[in-house]
Amino acid sequence: MSLLEDNQSTDLENIVGLSRRRFIGAGALCGAAMFLGGNLLSRSVMAAAVSEGNKRMLGFDGIAAATTDTITLAPGYKASVLISWGQPLQKNAPAFDPSGNGTAGAQEVQFGDNNDGMSLFPMPGDENRALMAINNEYTNYRYLFPHGGQPQSAEEVHKAQACEGVSVIEIERRRGQWQFVQDSRYNRRIHGNTPIRLSGPAAGHDWVKTSADKSGKKVLGTFQNCANGMTPWGTYLTCEENFTDCFGSSKADLKFDDAQKRYGATVTSREINWHPHDPRFDLAKNPNELNRHGWVVEIDPFDPKSTPVKRTALGRFKHENAALAQTHDGRAVVYMGDDERGEFIYKFVSRDRIDHRNAKANRDLLDHGTLYVARFDAGDGNPDHPKGKGQWIELSHGKNGLDASKGFNGQAEVLIHARLAGSAVGATRMDRPEWIVVSPKDGQVYCTLTNNAKRGEDGQPVDGPNPRAKNVYGQILRWRTDRDDHASNTFEWDLFVVAGNPTVHAGTPKAGSSNVNAQNMFNSPDGLGFDKAGRLWILTDGDSSNAGDFAGMGNNQMLCADPDTGEIRRFMVGPVGCEVTGISFAPDQKALFVGIQHPGENGGSTFPEHLPNGKPRSSVMVITREDGGVIGA
Repeated sequence: MSLLEDNQSTDLENIVGLSRRRFIGAGALCGAAMFLGGNLLSRSVMAAAVSEGNKRMLGFDGIAAATTDTITLAPGYKASVLISWGQPLQKNAPAFDPSGNGTAGAQEVQFGDNNDGMSLFPMPGDENRALMAINNEYTNYRYLFPHGGQPQSAEEVHKAQACEGVSVIEIERRRGQWQFVQDSRYNRRIHGNTPIRLSGPAAGHDWVKTSADKSGKKVLGTFQNCANGMTPWGTYLTCEENFTDCFGSSKADLKFDDAQKRYGATVTSREINWHPHDPRFDLAKNPNELNRHGWVVEIDPFDPKSTPVKRTALGRFKHENAALAQTHDGRAVVYMGDDERGEFIYKFVSRDRIDHRNAKANRDLLDHGTLYVARFDAGDGNPDHPKGKGQWIELSHGKNGLDASKGFNGQAEVLIHARLAGSAVGATRMDRPEWIVVSPKDGQVYCTLTNNAKRGEDGQPVDGPNPRAKNVYGQILRWRTDRDDHASNTFEWDLFVVAGNPTVHAGTPKAGSSNVNAQNMFNSPDGLGFDKAGRLWILTDGDSSNAGDFAGMGNNQMLCADPDTGEIRRFMVGPVGCEVTGISFAPDQKALFVGIQHPGENGGSTFPEHLPNGKPRSSVMVITREDGGVIGA
């Protein structure tokens, strides 16, 4: 007897709920029908269920791809600039100098460049005020310096370092519109030369000591800050990503050990070139400086005088973001991806419980706990909607072979060389794990696997959640932990969407999964965010050439998805040459904050000011509905 025959009163709402629970959302109630007893649901009934579900979840009309140098939005929405690169945080700070002649000192008190991940912190007791912590990932030398090339002096290196890190700003809603508050006492820059404390198991280890810091606990700077996290106790987590790109060597024949190679150390740097003018980044002179970066940094936005802290218990790798969850017994969980081809997905579980009544009691919560790395099985081989099982492998010294025989003499070394530890325990090599988010509705975890042109090469097999060789389009992975407890070390996974191009590659794996069509196709999903209603927002950082494999996709964009039905609609398209990245919502969900990073990265843009011969500036945008309603509803 089928489930539906046994429960004649089962309605479509329950069917949708069951499909979500069993990982059969992703665009096909047809799959739910088969699970529930073959042809018990007609196509018309299923279509009606999808339509009704979408009416509730996605309340806007999808838009076409675009290639214009502006923000294109769904009908009924408007956008304004909240803040742009170079805007002075205080009234007495120097104004932005579009000529490129501004100083390093000026940039240290101006909004940083190439804004990325961000979080909004409501001001206690005032619904019209909030703080925002916003990452500034890197800088474009093309626009930073008058000569448009690599830095040519220590002052220019200092200026580049001042562009990166984090900007903390106050915002205020005035006459219904959120605006930047210049001169707020909370406005603050944390940059490449800000004093930062190193804490946790790796703090003080010989591998993080330098001639300038013999304690191994006092670091200068955070940089290459990609995405972010927000803790339940009101602090901001900023994640250091491509930190090795900032290092090089004055010794052309310098030899690197296996760990340095695995983390990407090179003699020539990667188009950043700080080491000729700042010996701190010269691996021939300061090899341990490399180990002091690649961490998650915790910042208190409400205390402008507080010292940021690098939490080494969370592991060292090229962090994309940090997604917070909670176990059934009240401990903190942090999910993290390592954004490089063939690297891993991690989670950290705190030793102690979160104290929701006393924020200060959680001050060092992230210094004590257990780091894990993910291993996925090969899945069921379903070409449209594969699913399978996985497990978390503990990365603790003395367990799972992580001992001196494998080159790990203590927990500090496991954490400093987390990538090597992950390989030693057989973690699954992934297609560039980027943002991870946790659904506020059902606790499922979503992760963008943005692309991997080398999948199928270099020992990276095509299987499981990485189903395509030479993957140029990417996919979104999700998993659900056993017992819905984030402390569980086993889970079920599926692919929510496999991106592709059904126009260029119709009928092939490159067309993507069934919830990708000619009207919503995209490539390289990167940023992710949930709103309170459970809509999943997808931001892209891919090929915007609008040609070849990417014909018809236009500029990078933001889409919105219904996690239950799998439907995806395009909501916004960014200007020329940009990445759409960083997302946050006002507490009432009536304003969406989104980042436009590196507009005109290779020329062709004057966004957002569109002045004659103007210089493009990365910016944070505020999107609202023209009728003042809830975003996306």
